[in-house]
Amino acid sequence: MGAVLAAALALRIFDPAPVARMRLAVFDSMLTASPRTPDESFPVRVLDIDEASLAEFGQWPWPRTRLAEIINKLSEAGARTITIDLILAEPDRWNAANIAKELSAVPGLEPLGQRAANLPSNDTVLATALARASVVMGLSADRAITRQLPDARAPFATAGDDPKLFVPSFEGGVGPLPALAEAATGLGAVNWLPESDQVIRRVPLLIRAGGKLYPSLSLETIRVTQDPSATILVRSSGASGILSFGEQTGIDSIRVGDVLLPTDAQGELWLKFAPYDPRRTLSARDLLAGKIDKSEIEGRIIFIGASATGLMDLRTTPLAAAVPGVEVHAQALEQMLSGDHLVRPAWATGAEMVFLLVAGLMSAALIAQSQTVARYIATSGAVAAAILTLVAITAVVTLSWLAYRNGLLIDPVYPALALIAVYLVGSLTSYVRSEADRARIRSAFGYYVSPAVVEELAQEPDRLKLGGETRDVTLLFADVRGFSRLSEGMDADNLVRFVNTLFTPLADEILAHRGTIDKFMGDAVMAFWNAPLSDADHARQACRTALAMQRSIVARNAARAETAEPVRLGIGLNTGACVVGNVGSPQRFDYSVLGDVVNTASRLEEMTKTYGIPIIIGEQTAAAASGFALIEIGKAAIRGKDRSEKLFALMGDETLAADSRWSNLQTHLSAYAKAMAAGDTLAARRHIIAAHSLNVPAAASLLQATSDRLPL
Repeated sequence: MGAVLAAALALRIFDPAPVARMRLAVFDSMLTASPRTPDESFPVRVLDIDEASLAEFGQWPWPRTRLAEIINKLSEAGARTITIDLILAEPDRWNAANIAKELSAVPGLEPLGQRAANLPSNDTVLATALARASVVMGLSADRAITRQLPDARAPFATAGDDPKLFVPSFEGGVGPLPALAEAATGLGAVNWLPESDQVIRRVPLLIRAGGKLYPSLSLETIRVTQDPSATILVRSSGASGILSFGEQTGIDSIRVGDVLLPTDAQGELWLKFAPYDPRRTLSARDLLAGKIDKSEIEGRIIFIGASATGLMDLRTTPLAAAVPGVEVHAQALEQMLSGDHLVRPAWATGAEMVFLLVAGLMSAALIAQSQTVARYIATSGAVAAAILTLVAITAVVTLSWLAYRNGLLIDPVYPALALIAVYLVGSLTSYVRSEADRARIRSAFGYYVSPAVVEELAQEPDRLKLGGETRDVTLLFADVRGFSRLSEGMDADNLVRFVNTLFTPLADEILAHRGTIDKFMGDAVMAFWNAPLSDADHARQACRTALAMQRSIVARNAARAETAEPVRLGIGLNTGACVVGNVGSPQRFDYSVLGDVVNTASRLEEMTKTYGIPIIIGEQTAAAASGFALIEIGKAAIRGKDRSEKLFALMGDETLAADSRWSNLQTHLSAYAKAMAAGDTLAARRHIIAAHSLNVPAAASLLQATSDRLPL
């Protein structure tokens, strides 16, 4: 059963084509059931070179003068931006120079040829029209063409890793004629990369061609529409606020002005198509004939493209078997303007695998512990696992649909199929060694954690991960001050008795607060929280334990005030990521923690001697212990660390923090710090005296140590 689960996880990691096709088919079904609702004002329009236009004005390509006429008419009607989804890479065959050459070769028509030779070229006429309007022209990158493309007009700014590492890469491509490219306001790539089934679901917002970065046609259009001088900001792994854990995980988002576009790691935008609406499309024939009202164009973004079948610019989308390519660009721009996006988040695959792993393990556990399950729910483990599998499948399908309605693409099919496979294989297995597992757990953890926690582990072993793992923990180091002096003159029996009576109540406090005792080290004890069982409140639990340990020491000293020297305890707390697991050799090992956080906690405990404060905690612990009575006592360079660490004195719990005397104490300590910074030791002393007068016992040692450090 474990092998089936592992195979399912491995198959998901490698993501073979059949698995990917199933996932995409489900996403298509969701889009079909709930497509994007377009803005009925249609800020984006398509000027279509359709069959009627070709019938009226002749076959393609038209003379560039006709395209210039279209640009001029759109510009005069108030089009905000005009985007040409055509690659005008070659000179117009209808240029006057070409016609002049043909006429000059015909006897008797030489004068006409000479007159034609004096006319401006159609490309010049089009370039003039382009220069008078706000126009974005298309270019096409190609892996087989090494011809260099004109430089992009869009300036780029990057945060994090270089986006060229992640976007689709091409050797070169085909762009507009240099004169046309020079006259255009912007240049954008018309490329898209359909899936293996040739359905377009994503559009690359950026491409790399000839080592240069280019925006897509729709991205360049929105940039030019907002501000032709606007910069495209690309945020990738390594940028502030993007979790990448040191890995080059790809692009996170692209921003142009006020528009933020979430992308996948390759900089591609998932398209949330709207159904085709003929109101979005205008015919080039009607525009040239003057049959389109100015209000249909004014203030809008116009895409010029072709739907005529013979021009071979038809694409397949999840909503339609054949749509003009220009329609895809237009819908992408509409989506950018609306902000109604679909995102396949970087964590989606991991979340799906975690869900599969957890649900699969739960199903396997129910089958394996069929006798125990039968006692509690009056059914067999296999039946319970079947119910769990059905519930899990229903949950993942429901969550996937809800996620889609909120713009997230989460795969429900693969986790569902994998859970069914796990159940079918797991239902064939027999009762496993549950009691042996419980005995192993009791043996491994009986000396580290409280009996109640041991029983939790024994009853729910799936909550325990044996071996090594990395997780956030809170470390506690406690050390007896002046132990050598206290133990001086004691024989071996008395010394052991002294240590045992001292640490027994301290260990009880650790276990009572669900801590794990790592080890006793002579006159010190080390403990940690959030392992082996997770505890979201681990930092606060550790703080409560430290305060309880100090109260225990105070009570002990009070009980032995007449017969024994008082014992003082220094405690350091620190929170962070550690490796947790069984450490040692096969013959002898301990469940322990390793990492820099451990060393820092030990250093903090040592610094209680320097500051004269019973409990010092680190920054992360303080951040997690909001509501406790804390005082920042400064920053210190901790041995073994490159940067200084903020230090906090833990004075008490929420009850003390809510006491009005505590707020007054903090006010005086803040004023004391300002006075010391200003060099006014007299004022500083007054505030310390005032703080003393508040009679906050928990702060007595801190105030005394502060007073002792004041210059006379």
